[in-house]
Amino acid sequence: MQLGYTILYVPDVPATLKFYEAAFGLTTRFLHESGDYGELETGSTALAFSTHRLMQQLGKNPQAASPTAPCFEIALCTPDVAAALERAIAAGATPMRLLEVMPWGQTIAYVADINGFLVELCTPMG
Repeated sequence: MQLGYTILYVPDVPATLKFYEAAFGLTTRFLHESGDYGELETGSTALAFSTHRLMQQLGKNPQAASPTAPCFEIALCTPDVAAALERAIAAGATPMRLLEVMPWGQTIAYVADINGFLVELCTPMG
């Protein structure tokens, strides 16, 4: 078994893809012509987005994300967390936790994306 993609439910998929391109330097891999589903190129596992409207049509009850009460986080690895944090904030991300070196040596910072999802910016482990 292999993780293929993670789908986050958002109000506006095209706006979210544009934000992730500007904030984190990711590129859009796919956007459905309806604008209800899109994917970012992130390596072997895609980060995908689907509209709340589409999920409601499929019988799901999507909830808005809350960066102060998250149920998960997205972790994006980079060798330069400080530069990544600066870029994300300049693109409209909300700073949640500024640059910090953890006891195990990893450098981290947290932002909230435009939809309220918590995003960790971190150096790779090991």
